[in-house]
Amino acid sequence: MLETSARLLRLLSLLQAHRDWSGADLAGRLGVTPRTVRRDVDRLRELGYPVHASPGTGGGYRLGAGAELPPLLLDDDEAVAVAVGLRTAAGQGVEGIGESSVRALSKLEQVLPNRLRRRVGALTAYTVPMLRAPLPQGVDPAVLTELADLCRDGERLRFAYRDHDGSATRRTVEPHRLVCTERRWYLVAWDLDREDWRTFRADRIEPRPPHGPRFAPRTPPAEDLAAYVSRGVSTRAYAVHGVVRLHVPLVEAAQRIGPADGTLEAETDKTCLLRTGAASLDLMVFHVLFMGIEFEVVEPAELADRIRSSRDLLSRALDRGVPSAGPRSADPGPAPRTPRTRDGADRTPGTPSGSGAG
Repeated sequence: MLETSARLLRLLSLLQAHRDWSGADLAGRLGVTPRTVRRDVDRLRELGYPVHASPGTGGGYRLGAGAELPPLLLDDDEAVAVAVGLRTAAGQGVEGIGESSVRALSKLEQVLPNRLRRRVGALTAYTVPMLRAPLPQGVDPAVLTELADLCRDGERLRFAYRDHDGSATRRTVEPHRLVCTERRWYLVAWDLDREDWRTFRADRIEPRPPHGPRFAPRTPPAEDLAAYVSRGVSTRAYAVHGVVRLHVPLVEAAQRIGPADGTLEAETDKTCLLRTGAASLDLMVFHVLFMGIEFEVVEPAELADRIRSSRDLLSRALDRGVPSAGPRSADPGPAPRTPRTRDGADRTPGTPSGSGAG
């Protein structure tokens, strides 16, 4: 009996770890016959686990969704990761998830062994979170899970979408991946009507079921989807594009420039290139200046001209008269300014600005 129970737990762990299993694969993993696998699957069903089976050469077993949530199997590292994740999921970018996270964490900590509870407790007691306030337009968790399921199952998605200017469109896409920044979620998908890859802000998506049919996965637009989305939200989404050379190493620049501000590319051990965008050249001038990093314009030439015009304007303003404060023995100079994002919010260096895609 003990051997059977251990095998059932092993079978359940395999079904949770993979989407589809053939009977032969499960039998090989468990070291039993396909007939024993069928009996064990029946036992799991009696315990409330919805294990679906499809016949034929391409068939197999799949752990499906049931009317009630059955127990899950987690190893030590998975349990700690879930607990820590729940503690830090205080609604950052996902609407209404804070209270749900607290309830789920309370249930999880009730059943954690002492050795794991001590690990989670130490992380909690000696960690001080410094998180941003939630955005006013968070993502509905149900929408996120629906998008993730469609990406996993390879099913077409139909949805209403609000562009950055507020206009509404209807889209039919083949969803590929969800990409998240500190505060926003994006869906990378193949747009069937436009026959091209597109990036959609998840908080602007309103699914319109029914979804489907299933589709064959396409080659993604880039190996590094995080960099692909960063280029989209920081450069391609804007009318004006620019490249500037920053006179700091890439690592230092990355601590001050977030993925929504532009993409960085190493050039030498002392310089890197920033590719960015803005709604106008004037806004790009402010965007580059307020980074507080020594730079030079690579392109376009019009950006350099606009910076010269801004310099001349500031010089004339200073020449018209600055109140004299008299001699000082130790003038500390002007107080340092906090870098600001393109939407005007204060930003601590090293955090992304949170500007979204259109």
